[in-house]
Amino acid sequence: MYLTLNIIHPTRHHKAIRTTMNRLLALLSIIVFIASTFAQQPPPQDANTTYIIRNARIVTVSGATIENGSLIIRNGRIEALGANVNAPGGAQEINAQGLSVYPGMIDAGTSIGLVEVGSGAPGTVDLAEAGDMNPNANAIVSVNPHSAHIGVTRFNGITTVLTMPQGGMISGQAAVINLDGDTPRKMAFVPDAALVINFPRLTGTGGEFGFNRPGAPPDLTAAIRTRDTQLDSIRKMLRDAEAYGKAQDAYTRDPKLPRPARDLKLAALVPYTRGERPVILRADRDLEIRAAVRFAEEMKLKPIIMGGNDAFMAASFLKEKRVPVILNGTLDLPLREDDDYDVLYTNAAKLQAAGVNFCISTGDDGSNVRDLPYHAGMSAAFGLPPVEALKSVTLYPAQILGISNQVGSLETGKIANLVITDGDLLDARTNVRYLFINGRQVPLTSRHTELYDQFKNRTR
Repeated sequence: MYLTLNIIHPTRHHKAIRTTMNRLLALLSIIVFIASTFAQQPPPQDANTTYIIRNARIVTVSGATIENGSLIIRNGRIEALGANVNAPGGAQEINAQGLSVYPGMIDAGTSIGLVEVGSGAPGTVDLAEAGDMNPNANAIVSVNPHSAHIGVTRFNGITTVLTMPQGGMISGQAAVINLDGDTPRKMAFVPDAALVINFPRLTGTGGEFGFNRPGAPPDLTAAIRTRDTQLDSIRKMLRDAEAYGKAQDAYTRDPKLPRPARDLKLAALVPYTRGERPVILRADRDLEIRAAVRFAEEMKLKPIIMGGNDAFMAASFLKEKRVPVILNGTLDLPLREDDDYDVLYTNAAKLQAAGVNFCISTGDDGSNVRDLPYHAGMSAAFGLPPVEALKSVTLYPAQILGISNQVGSLETGKIANLVITDGDLLDARTNVRYLFINGRQVPLTSRHTELYDQFKNRTR
């Protein structure tokens, strides 16, 4: 039929040929682009390759800095480091003369891999499920290992992140991932690292920067009623989960009892109601932070405060309760119009002086997670000791997330997540020269470097 039509309508025949040729040319251009992209990539290194990094300044973070030493990577881990280390046979050598070795940085508050283009492309956003209560939603399931943000982020020395869902009251479960791997499960470090709860806040009460405008006074009574209703909903679900866990345990001990109906949401909450895993409570203002900690005490949760823009105001309270804080607003505008301009720049220094466990995060969806060292660097410029600033993006997030026995510092036996730089890790002028994740040397290429190589010789 198609042949007959083309014979009867030669104009359509020519048009069909042109359309087909255009499609073939488009396909060919895509193939050429992909081939050229892969041609720019250095060959991937085997994770079992043994390396020795010589003549380097080794910043261990957890101990003394080794001014001129060597570090051996074998089977994905740090086998040895020190001033006098013998090279194992067959090791691939990296001469790091004039360079420094640091542990890879950790951002403990992102949504990287869940968002590609935040506005204008809904199909690339998988941040939240429908509804307010989604404790069974796991971020690791939705992580895109081929996200362009991953290469850009690790180019700045970030090797590990906590990626978390958003939305609703109980958003779901966050995952700790390494920024290398071709599937979400290969990237997963701790696939169910923490539960994320958006702690209910008083909305519409004014006082925030840019929103305290003249007009009708806020209905404080209605705001309190809404907040309390939301909090009661979370409380009820947590108590139901606690009871569900006890019923499941009873059935396990005595199968003669009626078998409890399977409930995925309640089952997901059980480890958190028992304090086996931490619960991240998003809270910024002083009253919200204190209320969130008291709520966690009431429900016997293991809390971590996320946000914490007013954490310095509750510093003594947080230290007393031994609640860690993930600061993600260092470079934000102040909460209130009458706050000092540097109130968030100095937040980390005040928490450190008060003895509060904290770390620094970008709190970004993906594209600006690469700016993590600059958040810590800004805090260092406003009173946080440089050593503490470095720990706030390496060892301290590892401790808060419960993975410091594996990453966060350079120690024998730890996973070889490390970066080699030509300057201070937190300095914007510093370049990362080598990067290792799980002991594998990761190519320092990204969408940014590809664009640079593509256009650097363009004359007009």
